[in-house]
Amino acid sequence: QVQLVESGGGLVQAGGSLRLSCAASGIIFSISTMGWYRQAPGKQRELVATISRYSSTNYADSVKGRFTISRDNAKDTVYLQMNSLKPGDTAVYYCYKGGLGGDHWGKGTLVTVSS
Repeated sequence: QVQLVESGGGLVQAGGSLRLSCAASGIIFSISTMGWYRQAPGKQRELVATISRYSSTNYADSVKGRFTISRDNAKDTVYLQMNSLKPGDTAVYYCYKGGLGGDHWGKGTLVTVSS
């Protein structure tokens, strides 16, 4: 059974930083595409960043230069380092696993950025 468990969300002031983690189980992590999506209140879920099995990364334009996605295959964990946070980054952040075996999502972690 695939499980993706996010952690690290919380309340932070604008300009601050947070690091999200997603621990995966039930998958062959090292060959999986991993990523982060987010959903703000009243909006559709949107891509934040993805990282391939080869550690190639892709970012939404809105977070380029501020967010960094990384992975630790030894720990089956993917991270999202978020710097220079803005109130517009407020959302529930979801861990994502794609590729072989289909798409899976975590339950999400709330990030709130106050102005």
